Amino acid sequence: MHRPARILLVDDEISIQRGLTPLLASRGYEVEVARTGAEALRAFAQASPDLVVLDLGLPDLEGSEVCRRIRVRSSAPIIVLSARGSDVDKISALDLGADDYVTKPFSPEELLARMRVALRRVFTPDQPESGEVCLGDLTVDFDRRRVRCASGEVRLTPKEFELLAYLARHPNRVLTHRTILTAIWGAHSAERTENLWVLVAQLRKKLEPDPARPRYLVSEPWVGYRLAAE
Repeated sequence: MHRPARILLVDDEISIQRGLTPLLASRGYEVEVARTGAEALRAFAQASPDLVVLDLGLPDLEGSEVCRRIRVRSSAPIIVLSARGSDVDKISALDLGADDYVTKPFSPEELLARMRVALRRVFTPDQPESGEVCLGDLTVDFDRRRVRCASGEVRLTPKEFELLAYLARHPNRVLTHRTILTAIWGAHSAERTENLWVLVAQLRKKLEPDPARPRYLVSEPWVGYRLAAE
């Protein structure tokens, strides 16, 4: 990493601000704090942070709306940090483009580990794969981060593309849930299968002619997934 990563912490809880700000600074991050959705959007436009830690329960604007507006203009990683732990809230946040979801109360070290995983995409200069992979009507362009299928180009969130690209590098190979979770979210997320289920469901809606009968993203019951090449 050639410079300190810039972190935008969006949370109106004083205890979170006082706890996380010095912790992140002690780990070498530059931290800016926003207490409302409006402050967060202004700070994002001015500071261009490398990663956003975002609460959903903001006093003026829903965190999910902040997430949506940021994702329209940027692919910077967004980690939701919220007391809302229902599957509905998690699915909504991930569907809007959040990269990860941490439920309060949380372990600071776990949050730091997930931040490191998300920041690798920002600061790692080497691309593990180049060119493109064609699987029937499905084409994954690693260089331009684009995906095409029979109906045309498909718009994916950064995390959706990361998952599809990882599967595309191992066509027809069954990858376990744990293997995929560790590769995409880091070792601390190896048991968080709900994140993977949500992301696969989103991809199927966008890529499959019939999401109920997947052609590409094939489930291997109780084991994992594979990207079918035939």
